[in-house]
Amino acid sequence: MSAAHDHHDGHGDIGYHATLKGYATGFVLSVILTAIPFWLVMAKVLPPDATKFIILGFAAVQVVVHMVYFLHMNAKVEGGWSMLALVFTIIVVVVMLAGSIWVMYHMNANMMPMDPHAMRNMP
Repeated sequence: MSAAHDHHDGHGDIGYHATLKGYATGFVLSVILTAIPFWLVMAKVLPPDATKFIILGFAAVQVVVHMVYFLHMNAKVEGGWSMLALVFTIIVVVVMLAGSIWVMYHMNANMMPMDPHAMRNMP
C-alpha cells in the first residue's frame, strides 16, 4: 500500500485529528464550568431556585464542551452521521423524560385520596 492509503479510511473522510491544544482548551473550559457552579453553591450567592437553573445551564454547556473537545463530534466527522445519531438520541431522551414526568404527575394527581386514619392502618 502506498503512504496515501495508510492515513485514509477509504471513504474520503480523513476525520478529526486531536491536538494537545484542543485537549488543554477542553480541560480548562471543563474546570471553569465546574468551579463556577461549585462556588455559587458553596458561597450561597443566589437564591436556591436561581442557582438550580444556573447549574443546569452550566451543565448543558459542559456537555457540549465534552462532546466537541473530547468526543470530537462535529458535522464533518463520519459524514455527519455521528451528529445525526446525537440529535436522534437527544430527541428520544427528551420524549422519554417528558412522558415519564407527565405519567407520574397524572398518576399522583389521580390517586385516590386517603384520610390520615386509613394511612395509619396500612401494613
